[in-house]
Amino acid sequence: MWECAIAGCNYDTGDVEELLVHQADTHDRHQCQICGTVLPDGYFAIRHVFSEHSRAEYLRNYDADTDDIRVRERILTEIESEADVEAVVQRLGGDANA
Repeated sequence: MWECAIAGCNYDTGDVEELLVHQADTHDRHQCQICGTVLPDGYFAIRHVFSEHSRAEYLRNYDADTDDIRVRERILTEIESEADVEAVVQRLGGDANA
């Protein structure tokens, strides 16, 4: 079972791709605190910050610690081992920032 971990959300599903679509379609957008890019909250926001910015930038700009990094890296690994992320991106209109 996949559960949406965005605060206050009780959505769960057996399909990880549905979870990613839910996060992109249902929740408010997240503005990256490092570069200002606005993108879907949840997985896509985590993927953005860890693929576009250094861990040190994340720590400084998100008032985070190394445990926060480990949790988010685990989330990325789990989702990317199960999901066809490119199919989700195409479903969302071909842009993970959609």
